Amino acid sequence: MAKLVSKTYGDALFELAVESGQMDGMLEEARGILNILHENNELSKLMNHPKIVKEEKIQILENVFKGKVRDELTGIMCMLVSKGHYKEMESVFTYFIDQIKEYKNIGTAYVKTPMELNAVQQEKLVAKLLQTTHYVEFEMHYEVDKSLIGGMVIRIGDRVVDSSVKNKLSQLTRELSKIQLKVGECAP
Repeated sequence: MAKLVSKTYGDALFELAVESGQMDGMLEEARGILNILHENNELSKLMNHPKIVKEEKIQILENVFKGKVRDELTGIMCMLVSKGHYKEMESVFTYFIDQIKEYKNIGTAYVKTPMELNAVQQEKLVAKLLQTTHYVEFEMHYEVDKSLIGGMVIRIGDRVVDSSVKNKLSQLTRELSKIQLKVGECAP
């Protein structure tokens, strides 16, 4: 259900952004809304409180966002609340942002390495990703994971490239256990 809600409302927002030529502005404002939703626990508590009626919740959203973001974005938030879908608001805006990024060929890469990459290494990685994908730009998210030992893990959408030493050791262990089983099976 949540996926259907995010797709339905996210697609509607996306079409509106494209048709009205407001894609860049709506993208930035949607990111700002997402940040507010992530960081403001008090707003979330108010919006999820069972004793606060929908009309009051809509008034709260209008007080917080009206005049600060486009009316279309405030309107969709109010609509989500009126339909009882406040819990899906983050997924709606995330879906919308992802649609715009895909439309503009902007990829999002999540990179895990055992140590922090310096600026030159980051630039080389971005250049390599741009060469090997259809994207014209990347939003990079770096994370240090010391358990990888060496190498890196890159995730772009549902594709994962794992060249970490940890993964290679794991594969080697699996292969060795298969060999040991085969040797044991042949013994009389």
